[in-house]
Amino acid sequence: MKKSAAVLIGGVLALSSVGCGSGSTTEPGGKVQININGQPPQTQAFDRKVFDEDVAEFETANPDIDLVPHEGFMDPKTFSAKLAGGQLEDVFYVYFTDPAALIARKQAADLTDYVKDVPHYGDLKQELKDVFTVGGKVYGLPTANYTMGLLYSRANFTKAGLDPDSPPKTWDEVRSAAKKLKDAGVTGFAEYSKSNQGGWHFTTWMKSVGGDVARKDGDTYKADFNNDKGKEVLRRLKEMRWDDNSMGEKQLLEIGDVQNMMGAGQLGMYLAAPDNVAAIVNQFKGKYDDYGLAAIPEQKGTLLGGEGYMINPKATPEKIKAGLKWIQWKYLNPDRLEGNLQKYKDRGQPVGLPIPPIADIWTGEPRKKQEELKAKYATMPVKNFQAYVDGSEKTKGSLEPPQAQQVYAILDSVVQATLTNSDADHSALLKDAETKVNAVLAQVK
Repeated sequence: MKKSAAVLIGGVLALSSVGCGSGSTTEPGGKVQININGQPPQTQAFDRKVFDEDVAEFETANPDIDLVPHEGFMDPKTFSAKLAGGQLEDVFYVYFTDPAALIARKQAADLTDYVKDVPHYGDLKQELKDVFTVGGKVYGLPTANYTMGLLYSRANFTKAGLDPDSPPKTWDEVRSAAKKLKDAGVTGFAEYSKSNQGGWHFTTWMKSVGGDVARKDGDTYKADFNNDKGKEVLRRLKEMRWDDNSMGEKQLLEIGDVQNMMGAGQLGMYLAAPDNVAAIVNQFKGKYDDYGLAAIPEQKGTLLGGEGYMINPKATPEKIKAGLKWIQWKYLNPDRLEGNLQKYKDRGQPVGLPIPPIADIWTGEPRKKQEELKAKYATMPVKNFQAYVDGSEKTKGSLEPPQAQQVYAILDSVVQATLTNSDADHSALLKDAETKVNAVLAQVK
């Protein structure tokens, strides 16, 4: 849900003079030429500049490799046609929701025999590597991820007599804190309920209490929320919304509404990933000092999302090796981390959140090194977000369900009814949604 999987910048589909993922492996002079996507658009000036600088630096360090960058990302609607037409890049960006289907359709190269030579591959979080692994074979590399946590206003916590250095760890504690925040004059807790975002967050709630919205059942999936876990989630929402009135009267909210409330100092808490903090500061005039990020309440599970790169199944061994070298050097390189952080800080970019260039993907020594460097170069109080970082080590993340957007659209109505009707029949809502979701999941092959 973090990004639309249909994002595609104009130009990706344009034919290149060198083609994409086709043609000879080497240029005159023995260079291996590879087409890569993921280049930010010109409108993202800082990110584009960093990407282009990295391409030039990589080519200087690897004179036998010629990178041909392409703007844009992965569009499932055009992917198969690009692959069949020879226009798919050699190295292509994917969301974590993409690999399973691509692997099943044999639309990504088998990298099993190559990743053993990728530096630090063994230090990546196993749950992230699992996204690209099927039947013991590896088909891609994760480069960034997010999990959902609890974003809160430290300023409003202090105003309400709560300790901002000790955020809620359970849903009971969230409810208690929300009531105190309401008594202090702000909305205690906010939740999305439209534009598929209510279903997205309902899924996060389900995972936090040890449940899910879909389970594998043989060769397909079945809805898995019409149960005690689903009723618990709706009960907790009802208690805060109607019994405590700590969620306020205004409902049918989506992400921009809630970020605006937080930036304006009108909100205490909501579920979010780390990039929300930057959005609140950049778009809604917030201050980094005023916010904290904690682990998901209960820590029985959380929603996992992210991105990575796969390689064209038609790529030659030379292109596969060159492509993996680029991915590792650019995205998975602890040796470049300090220089990257220095660059971000020198150019006025925020440093300290667990988002790129400090992606939360490492274990062991690389993770230890990253945390030390993050503290060294931070432009914000890192301690405000440490509870989230520590919690992510202990909380299992799992992916979105199949046909996620269709499932979320159905579940929106369940959350909306709970938050707008004090007499909503939770059992009936879940049963009706179960029937509709099963019809959607029956289409999954």
